[in-house]
Amino acid sequence: MVQKTKKIWVDGKFVDWDDAKVHVLAHTLHYGVGAFEGIRCYRTDDGGSAVFRLKEHVDRLFASAHILTLAIPFSPEQICQAIRKTLMVNGLAEGYIRPIVFIGEGEMGLYVRTNPIRVAIAVWPWGSYLGDEGLKKGIRAKVSSFSRHHVNAAMTKGKINGYYVNSVLAKWEVVKAGYDEAVLLDTEGYVAEASGENIFMVRNGILQTTPLTSILPGITRDSVITIAQKLDLHVKEARFTRDEMYIADEVFFTGTAAEITPVREVDDRRVGTGKPGPVTKKVQEKFFDIVHGRDALFQHWLDAVK
Repeated sequence: MVQKTKKIWVDGKFVDWDDAKVHVLAHTLHYGVGAFEGIRCYRTDDGGSAVFRLKEHVDRLFASAHILTLAIPFSPEQICQAIRKTLMVNGLAEGYIRPIVFIGEGEMGLYVRTNPIRVAIAVWPWGSYLGDEGLKKGIRAKVSSFSRHHVNAAMTKGKINGYYVNSVLAKWEVVKAGYDEAVLLDTEGYVAEASGENIFMVRNGILQTTPLTSILPGITRDSVITIAQKLDLHVKEARFTRDEMYIADEVFFTGTAAEITPVREVDDRRVGTGKPGPVTKKVQEKFFDIVHGRDALFQHWLDAVK
């Protein structure tokens, strides 16, 4: 259950949480044409709050809308400022931020160009997406029977509403089978990503992740690559198969919601020792140092809320 806050920013104005409603004939509700972001704000050790990589998330929101040929009726800086204000209005020092761009009511059918393009921003407290226990001890994953989108069947570089039906089906499938998260293969059978996260594995001292061929360019993924390079870890972007995950020394997921979540098991095969490995723990520790403002080298990734 999402924990209610006081206000939601809708089309440039704050409205009460319970009044933030859309018409049942809003076009995006029927056809899934919209874009969204998931962003986190963290408490920092100096007593303040900061949004992690705000500009990059807002830029990706605009890129997703551009892929869909949706013209957002606000500038990127206006959206950034609205996110800061929404956090402040709700007195939220740490939590999750959900901006969404959607097509409102008016015409129906597949081709509409007169309906309004609407924007909303909601914030709420949200802990670890895959659980605090998962962050510490790792989770169990299963390869889903659903494949990730083909690059010519869906625009895979956009964080687009309707495309997440694929993720929802994969997640439901594996959770019903007793697992925590789904791994999806691409249409050629290589590991793509999880239902809402990017995937890293460690084998023979090399940290490897899926290239951006057919996956969403994750901002946490990019952060981890940068962090790993600063830690003098050998990083490469290259395709790998599911059985390479089985024999990996370590596997972990990355994402705004999941942060850095270790994977202790894939398809009933223990990964490494069955516990978070040294590379995973090192990257995870550095990541949380950064988001809480304890690493001066990465201060430029933090956007102070004030």
